[in-house]
Amino acid sequence: MSFQEQIKEGIPNSLPLPKPYDSSINHAPKRKDILSSDEKKLALKNALRYFDKFHHAELISEFKNELDTFGRIYMYRLRPDYKMYARPIEEYPAKSQQAAAIMLMIQNNLDYAVAQHPHELITYGGNGGVFSNWAQYRLTMKYLSEMNDEQTLVMYSGHPMGLFPSHKNAPRVVVTNGMMIPNYSKPDDWEKFNALGVTQYGQMTAGSYMYIGPQGIVHGTTITVLNGFRKIKKEPRGNLFVTSGLGGMSGAQPKAGNIAGCITVCAEVNPKITQVRLDQGWIDEKITDLDELVSRVNKAKAGKETISIAYLGNIVDVWEKFDEANVHIDLGSDQTSLHNPWAGGYYPVGMAFEDANDMMANNPKLFKEKVQETLRRHAIAINKHTANGTYFFDYGNAFLLEASRAGADIMAENGIDFKYPSYVQDIMGPMCFDYGFGPFRWVCASGKTEDLSKTDAIACEVLEELKRNAPNEIQQQMADNIQWIKGAQENKLVVGSQARILYADAEGRMKIAEAFNNAIKNGLIGTVILGRDHHDVSGTDSPYRETSNIYDGSRFTADMAIHNVIGDSFRGATWVSIHNGGGVGWGEVINGGFGMVLDGSIDAEKRLKSMLFWDVNNGIARRNWARNEGAIFAIKRAMESEPNLKVTLPNLVDEDLLDSL
Repeated sequence: MSFQEQIKEGIPNSLPLPKPYDSSINHAPKRKDILSSDEKKLALKNALRYFDKFHHAELISEFKNELDTFGRIYMYRLRPDYKMYARPIEEYPAKSQQAAAIMLMIQNNLDYAVAQHPHELITYGGNGGVFSNWAQYRLTMKYLSEMNDEQTLVMYSGHPMGLFPSHKNAPRVVVTNGMMIPNYSKPDDWEKFNALGVTQYGQMTAGSYMYIGPQGIVHGTTITVLNGFRKIKKEPRGNLFVTSGLGGMSGAQPKAGNIAGCITVCAEVNPKITQVRLDQGWIDEKITDLDELVSRVNKAKAGKETISIAYLGNIVDVWEKFDEANVHIDLGSDQTSLHNPWAGGYYPVGMAFEDANDMMANNPKLFKEKVQETLRRHAIAINKHTANGTYFFDYGNAFLLEASRAGADIMAENGIDFKYPSYVQDIMGPMCFDYGFGPFRWVCASGKTEDLSKTDAIACEVLEELKRNAPNEIQQQMADNIQWIKGAQENKLVVGSQARILYADAEGRMKIAEAFNNAIKNGLIGTVILGRDHHDVSGTDSPYRETSNIYDGSRFTADMAIHNVIGDSFRGATWVSIHNGGGVGWGEVINGGFGMVLDGSIDAEKRLKSMLFWDVNNGIARRNWARNEGAIFAIKRAMESEPNLKVTLPNLVDEDLLDSL
């Protein structure tokens, strides 16, 4: 059976043979046993409803074994035999080009080179799923192959509810993930309902099909590292950045350090993912001995090297060893998946990786105690370094939040705030998000490297033209982005699809997209898929990350993210998504995203101008109302360029009046 025939078949009438468990693949850890006996029966009923009753007797014991062994029903038997990767768009069986583009992006998110746990359909972050099981994948791809441009596919947390009549300007797919009733949105609630098969954690871009591998965060990490060094008035060269985490998004850190020009030490406990990053060229060296690590870092400092080093082991050991050996750390952070601390996102110090995984599944109470003990020790080590001049920032992974819950010494004197800032508070918020700069991205649906090269050149030309007339307030942002796009190919950032990310404001995004659409119309390049990380100006309400520099009290509200998705949906997005959770954890954030297909048509030009303008300026308007200085400047500039935009501006209160009370 051909690839196209398998896609159109969906869930096969004749079941494929069971597949052996492939131990060479990086698998998700076993989830804790959280369901009661009755709930396990319900989970089995929920899984079997995807199959004809004829197959239930054969599948029930198999699915029960998966639930008992892994804590989830993944339906490994249904995993396709064909290779999983983003094929050229014309290879997908589809009546709608927009649907074909979505199939391409789904497969890219499950590409073995991209996905963290591909057999469990988890793309990154330890639990960020595209689907919960392989039946959902097969059924979704079948629906997409049948869809026409007057239908919309409705996705309920990985489950394809079905195709519904709509119209050609409506989104082709609407995605929700993890949208729990608030009182049932706690970690154990998520574990239970995910195990039941009725909801999933979509992370930021996994469950909305817009993940493009670690490149997706390399650019933002590069900007963060560069501006971190600018903040402490040091050159990156010969100076040290210490962090942790090499899985998924966090794998971007050493590559970003290399681009910025510093020495990067990144600790990781998982030997498989460490080797993957070494093989992919995202790290330069791997070291397993702390004394050897100290010696290598001192040599790099003396030689003012630009180098990225992975330490295979626990990050707490690194912080403590560097303190003992008087190795000065200039920038420090952490990007372990602490949004998921009890299920593989963060590991206890002093334990072997496999032993920790065993404890996580079989003694979750003790595992949690060990994790919190490690967080307290982690914070003590960081505090010692910051007392000697290290600049430490929270990287939006919930490190400070979980450390505070563990009773670690990370609170400010007022007992309310953390003693260390979020990188958004200090760097990305005031320097990028407030001015509308965020992670715009595109994928060349042809799969051709030459198309990516051409789009890089087009984007660079557009940015250089815009920079000539840009105000002083955004000259640095423009210069950083031009430097980035010029070096993008030599830095070998592509993993999976032919994709690129670039920080741009609304004007930049619209101009670049319009130039792409014209190039498609003129036959210079093939179809282009636009998107962005949800970690952006407007898409995410996250009080400890994206909106941590909102100081009017509204950072704990989620109006912006909800409006973002609603607005994108009727302004021309090809697909939209809204998630409870992403980046910092379920219950801690609401984030929304989109995808848009450019095909060279006049309709595409109209959609991109309408949607991209809103997608950015919605967030700038909210940040302006919060009295953020950069956003006030940016929204005034936007109103000057668009007569139909009229935004309420804040009246600023004289601080002396408040002080006199």
